[in-house]
Amino acid sequence: MKHLALALLLATLIHQQCSNVFVKAGDGFIRTRRVHFMLNGSPYYANGFNAYWLMYVAADPSERFKVSTAFREATSHGLTVARTWAFSDGGYRPLQYSPGSYNEEMFKGLDFVISEARKYGIKLILSLVNNYESFGGKKQYVNWARNQGQYLTSDDDFFRNPIAKGYYRNHIRTVLSRYNSFTGIHYKDDPTIMAWELMNEPRCTSDPSGGTIQAWITEMASNLTSSANNRIPGIDFATAHCYPDQWVSSSNDQAQLSFLNNWLQLSHPRCTICSPEANTSHGIWKIIERSRFQLLPERSVVQYCIPTKYTHLLKEEDQLPGGLFWQLLTEGMDNFGDGYEIVLSQGSSTANVIAQQSHKAVPNSEDFCKG
Repeated sequence: MKHLALALLLATLIHQQCSNVFVKAGDGFIRTRRVHFMLNGSPYYANGFNAYWLMYVAADPSERFKVSTAFREATSHGLTVARTWAFSDGGYRPLQYSPGSYNEEMFKGLDFVISEARKYGIKLILSLVNNYESFGGKKQYVNWARNQGQYLTSDDDFFRNPIAKGYYRNHIRTVLSRYNSFTGIHYKDDPTIMAWELMNEPRCTSDPSGGTIQAWITEMASNLTSSANNRIPGIDFATAHCYPDQWVSSSNDQAQLSFLNNWLQLSHPRCTICSPEANTSHGIWKIIERSRFQLLPERSVVQYCIPTKYTHLLKEEDQLPGGLFWQLLTEGMDNFGDGYEIVLSQGSSTANVIAQQSHKAVPNSEDFCKG
């Protein structure tokens, strides 16, 4: 993996056969063509949002309306892709409460999320494990391996230890082979799932060369490919995360915008790999309490420039073919707020910017025929 500034490009797997061979039109799977996404033979822009909480909330049938509301509001604002967790390892309300043992109610929650996304025409990027301790992450896998007598000194042993890696490989197989109780479709065969993300923001600080993570990605990509009946040929697009307010927090808006412009240029696919790259997580921290005030106009200025920059790159020969903001919530979800949340139904200036840019970002098919 290639380190650029303060973020790590995250390798992601996508449902497809082979980018340069004939594929059946109309099957609904997102594919790649050089540095572009394609859907049923036409260019596709991954314009969307993060909502890590979808499975967690949907595990409670009485709360599932929040998932439906989120998808409905997203669709009405022109959003087409949602990125969410397909993991919750150990701890409170886990999906996987011990290695290979799963909570059926949580799985049914994820079943519902996929079913509702399908209903509203939303494609999903499902992340399979966390780099951080939230919802278990690599630390939980390392602890499980320790419980089996493994002497491990670092959470980074997740990337090296055979036992920990074996637990993760089993999680891949379990999730991909899951039979959806709502749709009657195995996850690996559902075109609603645009992509599988091996890990949320992977980092291995004990090996700054990137060699350990690259070896892990190669191994796990191969495992995922076999679990998907070879539908997926391997890594075929990358993502970059962008939080200018955290990375240059002491500077003014203009400095943050300048950083953002340089960052998006540096992380452009031409500089990395010959495949699409989507910015799957970006946000600007709110500096006043949402319950008392609307979003500050200054925040909307920076938020505006992020999707505007995407729109500009979309029209270049080598486009940036997607962008997802962090994070989408609905009314009554204040306890999930982290300072980055956007509630579209509140009609804020930020929500209006999102809707405007969503319509501007519709790609021109002629642009995708270049090269």
